[in-house]
Amino acid sequence: MIGPGILEGMDHIILDVLMALTPLVIFFVAFQLHSLKLPREYVVALFKGILITMVGMVLFFQGISIAFIPAGQEIGAYFGSLDRVWLLVPFGFFLGFLATYAEPAVRVLCDQIEHSSSGSVRGSLILYALSIGVAASVALGMARIIYGFAFLPILVGGYLLAIVLARCTDPDFVAIAFDSGGVATGPIAVTFLMSLAVGVAASFEGKNPLTEGFGLIALIALAPILSVLILGILFKRKKENRL
Repeated sequence: MIGPGILEGMDHIILDVLMALTPLVIFFVAFQLHSLKLPREYVVALFKGILITMVGMVLFFQGISIAFIPAGQEIGAYFGSLDRVWLLVPFGFFLGFLATYAEPAVRVLCDQIEHSSSGSVRGSLILYALSIGVAASVALGMARIIYGFAFLPILVGGYLLAIVLARCTDPDFVAIAFDSGGVATGPIAVTFLMSLAVGVAASFEGKNPLTEGFGLIALIALAPILSVLILGILFKRKKENRL
């Protein structure tokens, strides 16, 4: 038996998914008719894959909307109401690590890096570097909400540091680092961790969730860049020691 509310809002999600996939389908059909001329079997398999993708996206986003977002807000509100609010910092680190470790897009990136580097850069190493970087950024975001220090200097200083590190790191890691920033801000991190931050900010008296709760995703996007660039510096030194 379907539980109450499990289908609530699914019509909007289906519409959003259709709007996202339709331009890609039109683009493929136009190229297929104009120049690709792929075999019929391939085209049929591709449309089957698109259908499976659509169903998967609808189920995933529906699960996010009825589970991750409410859970994140409730967990944030609970910890924000505790007397020992400093517990939010290690708790944020823990959740940031888990959310990134479970992020599907991060797993895909790590597998691609290991495959493209012929195993010289292990995917598990990149995975842990990204997870630790995001964990640190979530902990910093929780501390910002608790103690109210400015957000902009952290962001500007972080990207200036990234520019400096990019000149010192192994060139192979520069592009990986900046791709990692986008990959780490996947659907799990954005929905769960952002709703967590909004829930925490809303539980503090006098805190505005719009100004205090948001901004965490910008930190999450920055942290993997720094962690991978630092990892690239270690790889560069390791190469130099071998010569």
